[in-house]
Amino acid sequence: MFPAAIISVLIGYPVAFTLAGISIIFACIGYFFGVFDPSLLTALPVRYFGIMTNEVLVAVPLFVFMGVMLERSKISEELLTTMSELLGGIRGGLGISVIIVGALIAASTGIVGATVVTMGLLSLPVMTKAGYSPSLSSGTICASGTLGQIIPPSTVLIFMAEILQGANQKAQLEMGNFSPEPLSVGQLFAGAMIPGLILVGLYITWVITLAIIKPETCPPIKLSTQQKKQLPRKVVFALFPPLLLIILVLGSILTGFATPTESASVGAIGATALAGIKKKLSYKNLKEVMRSTLLINSMVFIILLGASVFSLVFRGLNGEEVVYNLLSNVPGGKEGALLVVMLAVFFLGFFLDTFEIIFITVPIAAPVLIRLGVDPIYLGVLIGMNLQTSFLTPPFGFSLFYLRGVANKILKTIDIYRGVLPFVALQLIGILIVFNFPSIATWLPDILFGNSFDSSIITIDENITANEKEVLDNFNNLFKTNSPKEFIFPLDNFESLVD
Repeated sequence: MFPAAIISVLIGYPVAFTLAGISIIFACIGYFFGVFDPSLLTALPVRYFGIMTNEVLVAVPLFVFMGVMLERSKISEELLTTMSELLGGIRGGLGISVIIVGALIAASTGIVGATVVTMGLLSLPVMTKAGYSPSLSSGTICASGTLGQIIPPSTVLIFMAEILQGANQKAQLEMGNFSPEPLSVGQLFAGAMIPGLILVGLYITWVITLAIIKPETCPPIKLSTQQKKQLPRKVVFALFPPLLLIILVLGSILTGFATPTESASVGAIGATALAGIKKKLSYKNLKEVMRSTLLINSMVFIILLGASVFSLVFRGLNGEEVVYNLLSNVPGGKEGALLVVMLAVFFLGFFLDTFEIIFITVPIAAPVLIRLGVDPIYLGVLIGMNLQTSFLTPPFGFSLFYLRGVANKILKTIDIYRGVLPFVALQLIGILIVFNFPSIATWLPDILFGNSFDSSIITIDENITANEKEVLDNFNNLFKTNSPKEFIFPLDNFESLVD
C-alpha cells in the first residue's frame, strides 16, 4: 500500500487524490480477501468533521496569512539591508547577517519557500557584488531559508503536534494509561526552540570558520560615513517590528497566555498593521495575500483529507501492527527503531513534500515509536529537523529549486549543490546532537508545561510479587518488548493498577 502510493506520486498523480484512491483500492482488495472490515469507512465523515472543527488547525491559515503579509510589507528587505550594514564590515559579516535575518523571518513567518525566494532576490546580488564565493552565498541563503521548518511558529510543527497528539493518546491507551496528558502545539514549539538555535549557531560557526580559513570567499564590505551615521536609527526601526511580533506571538504561546489560534490571530492583525504603517496595505497587495493564503491552505488541507483515508485503511488492514513488529525487532531497541524511521523520512524527503511526509508517515510510525518509549516531543523535533535537512539535500531539495528559480543568471546549479553540502553536514550534526541528548528537546517544555509523558521499561526480577506478576501477565500482549521479561509501562499507573 505504501509503495503503491509513493510510486503513484512519483509518476505525477496529485498527492491528495492518490492517497485516497490507493486507500479505496486496497480497502476493496482487503474486503475481497476477508481482511478488511468495510464498516471502518463509516468513520471517515467523523474524521473529516473533526478536521473541519479542529480549533488548533485554525492557526495554520492565520500563520500563513501573517507570513505572506509580512513578506509583502518588505520587512525582510529592511532587516537584511540593515543587518548587512551592521555586520558587513567584518569578514563573513554578510553571511552571518543572512543567517540571522533568516532566523528572524522564520520566527515571524515560518514559510520556507517565501523566505528562500526573498533572501535570494535581496541578498544574492549584494553578496555577489561584495565578492562572496557563489557556493557560500547559495549555501547560506538556502540553509537560512529552511529555518522556518523548525523555528516556531512553523506550520509544519502545528500539524506535527496535532498528529502526535493523536498518536500519543493511542499509544498511551494501548500501554494502559487511560488518562494521558494532552500534547499541545506550545509544547512542540518550546521543544523546537533550542534545537533551532543550535542550528543557527552551527551555521554562523561555519561562516566564521570559512572567514578564517579562506578569507577570500567572504570579504568585508565598506560603508560610507553617511551610512554609519544612519545605522543606529535603522537598526532600531528595522529590528523592532519583527521582534515585537515574535514576542507577541511566540511569547504568548510559550507562557500559556494564549492558545496558538489566538496568537496566530494577533500575528495576522499585527502583520496587517505593520503593512499599513509601511504604506503597503493596498487593495492589490491584500488581494494577492488572500489569494496566496487560500492556495497554500487548500493544498495542505486537501492532502490532510486524503492522508486521513490512507491512515484509516492502513490501520484497518492491520498495517500498524506489522510496522510495530518490524520496528520492535530492530537491533538497538527504541533507538534503533527511531533511527530506521529517521532514515526513511530523510530519503522520502528527496521525492515528497514536507506535508506529504508528515501526513503519511507520522500517523503510522509515531504510535509505534511512542509505544516503544520514545518521547513524542523529542520525536516531533527530530522529524522536523530531518525534514529541514531534506529541503537542502541535492539533487531534489526544494530549497535548491526555489533559489535556482530566482538566481538563474547569477548561479550555476553546481554552485548551489556545492554550497549546500556543508550545511547538510551541519544539519546532520545538529540532528545527532539532539538524537544523543533528548533533553535538548524536552527540557524547555518540561520547564514551561511540566512533563507530559513518562514511560519506562520495567524488568521482572526475582523480587516481583505474585500480584504484580499477574498484572503484567494480563497485559502481556500489549506491553511485551524484545525481551520476554521486559514491558513498557507508564510508571504513574503501575502501582495504582497493581493495587
